Amino acid sequence: MQPLEVGFSRDLNRVDAHQWDMLAGPQACLSHAYLAAMEKSGCIGGATGWQAQHLLLRDGDALAAAVPLYLKRHSYGEYVFDWAWADAYARNGLDYYPKLLAAIPFTPIPGARLMARDAVARNALIDVLLEHAEASGHSSLHMLFPHEGDGEALRERGLLVRQGVQFHWFNSGYAEFGDFLARLTNDKRKKIRQERRRVDALGLTYRWLDGAQASAADWAFFYRCYATTYALHRSTPYLNPSFFQLLAKRAPSSVRLLIADRGAQPVASAFFLCDETALYGRYWGAVEHVPFLHFELCYYRAIAYCIATGRQRFEGGAQGEHKLARGLEPVVTRSVHWIRDPRFRNAVDQYLARESEGMNLYLDELNERTPFHPQAWESGTPVAR
Repeated sequence: MQPLEVGFSRDLNRVDAHQWDMLAGPQACLSHAYLAAMEKSGCIGGATGWQAQHLLLRDGDALAAAVPLYLKRHSYGEYVFDWAWADAYARNGLDYYPKLLAAIPFTPIPGARLMARDAVARNALIDVLLEHAEASGHSSLHMLFPHEGDGEALRERGLLVRQGVQFHWFNSGYAEFGDFLARLTNDKRKKIRQERRRVDALGLTYRWLDGAQASAADWAFFYRCYATTYALHRSTPYLNPSFFQLLAKRAPSSVRLLIADRGAQPVASAFFLCDETALYGRYWGAVEHVPFLHFELCYYRAIAYCIATGRQRFEGGAQGEHKLARGLEPVVTRSVHWIRDPRFRNAVDQYLARESEGMNLYLDELNERTPFHPQAWESGTPVAR
C-alpha cells in the first residue's frame, strides 16, 4: 500500500462534499453542509477565535480519513469546560491558548470524530493527529463528544478521558404519545398532562417545517427568538442568520423548525437537527412569556414527532436535570484530552479521577430518580446509556 497523503484544510468548502459525507455518515452535524456553512457564514474564522484546520488523509484523489479540527483561542462554544485548566496555566506563566480542538462547533452532539473508510485508515489518522499535536507546539488537544469507540481508541494511546452526562429520550416502540406517558410514574404523568393542558388552553397552533418548507419570514422569526434567548442570558449568539439560511439551502432535510402561532402571529420557535434515526434539540426562543410553552415545543412535541416518524431517540442537548422529569434518561458522554506539559497532565489526570468518582455518584442518583414506573423498566435496574 502507498502511504496516505496528509493534508490540512482551512476551508471545508474547498473539500469535496460527497467524499466528506461518505466518511461522516448520516449524522447531520458532521455533514459537509453543516460544518462548511459555519465557515461560509463567518461563524468560524476571522476574529471568532475558531480557525479551521481539518485533518485530511488522502489515497490519491480519494479522501480516506478526516477529523473536524480547529485551532482555538478561547474555550467558548464547547460545552466541556476547561476554563480552570486555562487559568492554572496562566497562573504559572504558561500559555494555554491556542489549543487544538477536534469537535463540532457549538454542538454538543455525540458522534464520530475519527472519520475513516476502514480500520487501517483510522489507525493512520490517530497516528497523524497525535503527531500533529506534538509537533504543533500547542498546549493541548481535546476531542469533544466522540462516540465510545473513538474515545477508547485514544484512551489506549494515553489520552485522558473525561465523563459528562446528557439526557436523551429513547423510543421503545411507542405507537402514540400516550404509550410513552403510560410508562411514567403517576406523578410525572400527571405533571406532564397538567402542563400540556395549560398550553392547550391557549389555542396555539403548531407548524413543523423542514429547510425547504420554511420561508424567509419563518427563518427571520426564528432568529429573533434565538437571539432573544441569548439576550435574556446576557450573552451573544454564536450563529448568525446567514448560517441557518445556508444550512436550510444546502441540507434542507437535516433541519426542522417548529413554530407556535397564535392566530396569524408566531409567538415561539424551536430549531432541531434531524437524521433518519434521531432528532436533536438545539435552540428555542419566544417573543413573549408563555408558561410551559418551552416544555411543549422543546420536549413534548419533539418526542411526539419522533414517535410519529419512527425515530429512535431524541437528544435534548447539554445539561438540564429538568429533562429527567420529562422522560429523558441520563446518558454518559465523553471527551478525551492530550496535555503537553507532564506536570499539568498529571494534575489534570488526578482531577479527572476525582471528577469521575463524583460523576458516577451523580449518575447513580439520577438513575434512582428515574421517571419511569418500576414495572415499565425493561431490565430490573435502570442504567445510564
